[in-house]
Amino acid sequence: MDLAALIRDVPDFPKAGIVFKDITPLLAEPEAVRYAADELAKRFADAKPDVVVAAEARGFLFGPPVAMRLGAAFAPARKPGKLPWRTRTVTYTLEYGEDAIALHEDALAKGRRVLIIDDLLATGGTVAAMAKLVAELGGEVVGAGFVVELDFLEGRERLAPVRVESLVHYGTE
Repeated sequence: MDLAALIRDVPDFPKAGIVFKDITPLLAEPEAVRYAADELAKRFADAKPDVVVAAEARGFLFGPPVAMRLGAAFAPARKPGKLPWRTRTVTYTLEYGEDAIALHEDALAKGRRVLIIDDLLATGGTVAAMAKLVAELGGEVVGAGFVVELDFLEGRERLAPVRVESLVHYGTE
């Protein structure tokens, strides 16, 4: 399936000079969403994750379906103050600013194998922060999966040695 055909460019969002990859048209196609979740799950079946961690908001769209397909638990990573229990928080840099992400302290048990899922890999800041939280909680990141990867921002390199799988790649802008 050609997922790239269902992703539109939005110039100058969220600020001038950024070309935002909008997955909203992809989400409007149930077969495309199903295909993306199936493909991500297939690519990480051999990693045997116990838990899938995904960041709000668009990561939530793919994290739970991938977790269900893998027979894994799901743990939401959210902005500080959005989770109702005790949390750990990490601040990180985005390609267009700074942000923070939090996980419940009891989101995963020590030694759990964790797959991180998000809609898009840019600079890798969000996923690196989630990986740091997973490590702080005693988990092991066994991979990171994305619908879209902006190869020119080299997020994959920032996440090394974590295994990265992406369904759609964009080279240079």
